[in-house]
Amino acid sequence: MAEANTPVVRRGDGDASQAQPTPVMTPKAFTATVSAITSAFGDPTRRAIYLFAREHEHGVTASQVADKFDLHANVARHHLDKLAAGGYLEVNVERVHGSGAGRPSKHYRVANNAQELELPVRTDDLVLSLLGKSLAALPTEQAHRLAEEVGREYGVAMAASLTGVDANAGHRSLRSAIQAVADALTAHGFAAHADASNNKLRIVTSHCPFGDVAIDHPVICAVERGMVKGMLGALYGETNPETIGSLPEGDSLCITAV
Repeated sequence: MAEANTPVVRRGDGDASQAQPTPVMTPKAFTATVSAITSAFGDPTRRAIYLFAREHEHGVTASQVADKFDLHANVARHHLDKLAAGGYLEVNVERVHGSGAGRPSKHYRVANNAQELELPVRTDDLVLSLLGKSLAALPTEQAHRLAEEVGREYGVAMAASLTGVDANAGHRSLRSAIQAVADALTAHGFAAHADASNNKLRIVTSHCPFGDVAIDHPVICAVERGMVKGMLGALYGETNPETIGSLPEGDSLCITAV
């Protein structure tokens, strides 16, 4: 993938001057990595809290997070402590920045905004390349149909892995099902979120883990549409998702409307 990071390569025995620096993550790659890690926690609010803390050089308090996200202070503190326990935030007891008075409180901040997070989203470029070339060898309509079917079957399997699917299948609201699908896609590197526009619910993707292969073979986008279709079918019921925006086609975002 074009946005993959190259690890630091050291030549010599501890000679930092000969180290090749790691390229800074692009914003899209960073967003996808953060989204994948925090979605694994099963709580999108925690993802938003981490990004909120990242925006504040001097850190945030549980009270600030509670006000920002309309949470009870104990709930905000629980999220922050979880992030700190995972090594994503560091904690210091200090007074509010710029104020010499007041009672010290816990401040949570990102230790190094430039650091690469662990567990980056990765894909098998060889498999993707072979998939793209195989689909390109088929007639266009058949290729789209096959790609969507592959995605649909995988989406059904993804939905089955979600907690409580069997008990809740067909009983979720469409909005909650779409949010669950967006979270599941995010955990797979799509950096997706749910919203509504023109009386349609949408899944908006700002990062594609298929990378350059999707640019060369846009038919692969049908795989994502199939994943959405498969997950929604398991979580809510039959729907007909429609791709109305595509990065490979030159749009700024990939958008699937329901």
